[in-house]
Amino acid sequence: MADKNNGEQAPAPMGAQVVGQFIRDLSFENPNVALLLEGPGENPNLKIEVNVNAERLKPELFQSVIDFKAHATNASGTIYILECVYGGLFKLHNVPDQALEPFLLINCPTILFPFLRRLVADITREGGFPPLLLDPIDFGGLYMRRQQEMAAGQAAMQRPS
Repeated sequence: MADKNNGEQAPAPMGAQVVGQFIRDLSFENPNVALLLEGPGENPNLKIEVNVNAERLKPELFQSVIDFKAHATNASGTIYILECVYGGLFKLHNVPDQALEPFLLINCPTILFPFLRRLVADITREGGFPPLLLDPIDFGGLYMRRQQEMAAGQAAMQRPS
């Protein structure tokens, strides 16, 4: 498709397609189930960890995954541990190299997150607990923090001793 102004070829439009979604790994541990019989007990302390990774599988096929961990404890010990690696396959067309990493680590996890959120709520409910309803995650903020940490680490390595 030629541009009417100067005859140059217009860049092909970028495109993204969700090819599939999957659970790569899933674990729910309830090591102190006998404590459930004693009643609800005190409110738990909940530690949540979220990491995002991506990789190219074929020239236009990419995998983006969310590695999610939730560890609930109280004075009696561990209430539950939930670990899930939830991923998606994405076919990307004409995405510039400089936009590829942010797209895979921000946009793709944003597409996947509602499905992970539902899975986490269902698993904790089926495990005998109130559903763990996750707040939305700012994957853009996570990406920016990761970039800043990497830049700070590189700067620290380059300083003379």
